[in-house]
Amino acid sequence: MNIKQLHYFLVVAEEKQITAAAKRLYIAQPPLSYQLKQLEKELGAQLFKRTAHGIELTDAGQTLQSYASEILSLAQNAKNQVHKTISGELGTVAMGIVSSSTGYMPIAAFKELTQFYPEINFDIYEDNTFGVLDKLEKKTIDMGIVRTPYNRTGLNAKTLTTEKMMAVTNDITLLHKKELRIEDLKDQPLIIYRRFEEMFNQTFAHHGIKPFYAMKCDDSRTAITWAKQNMGLALVPESIATTYAKNKMIAVKHVNWITHLQLVWRKDQIVTPLMKKIISLVK
Repeated sequence: MNIKQLHYFLVVAEEKQITAAAKRLYIAQPPLSYQLKQLEKELGAQLFKRTAHGIELTDAGQTLQSYASEILSLAQNAKNQVHKTISGELGTVAMGIVSSSTGYMPIAAFKELTQFYPEINFDIYEDNTFGVLDKLEKKTIDMGIVRTPYNRTGLNAKTLTTEKMMAVTNDITLLHKKELRIEDLKDQPLIIYRRFEEMFNQTFAHHGIKPFYAMKCDDSRTAITWAKQNMGLALVPESIATTYAKNKMIAVKHVNWITHLQLVWRKDQIVTPLMKKIISLVK
């Protein structure tokens, strides 16, 4: 029993005539009759009976009819779903994102994708950069949005943003300035995202400044929260400062304090059609 035989069977059942069914199927009567006989032989049952007006289904034929309709419908659905999968119109992408990408997240690109292909869905894992990269290495996720700097090999990367570091503070005197100089940070209790410590240290050393880090943390949102509680001045990426502390932030004049958000995926993995769509859409 195969899909073709079931299709032939259903058409004959609908037409109630071999001649009409053969015409509808664009085949000759003998091949059609042969396929029906083969189907009956395999099932060990008579599927049709002759009447004065043509042919009708037997009880066995009526039983098969309901199953055949369902089988053909499932087969067509399977074909459609496979086509959508290979064309990137269907599927799930597991993506890791860093919390500091909140101010940027390429929502517009994802929204555009789901509007055109509503059967696409996202499985999101939130973590810091190293957590996202670990998940990528363990193949828990397909792609990740991470923040530089990081030291990992075997990755493809697409840069999404170039951001400067911003100071977040409640100090009105500092906020009234157009921008801060490195020297303005000399006597400030600083709150920093631990991953940027080396970058900050190099700059301060170059200017002969010994910084005081009142707090080091692994999440820019935590740094901002402490700064808002007057625990110090937080140095965080611009996008997250804009999201959580727009009226409390001020630029720091130093071109080396730059960070990037990047879309990353493993070089050794198979890039699915859905992943290709995401890579091409996010900017």
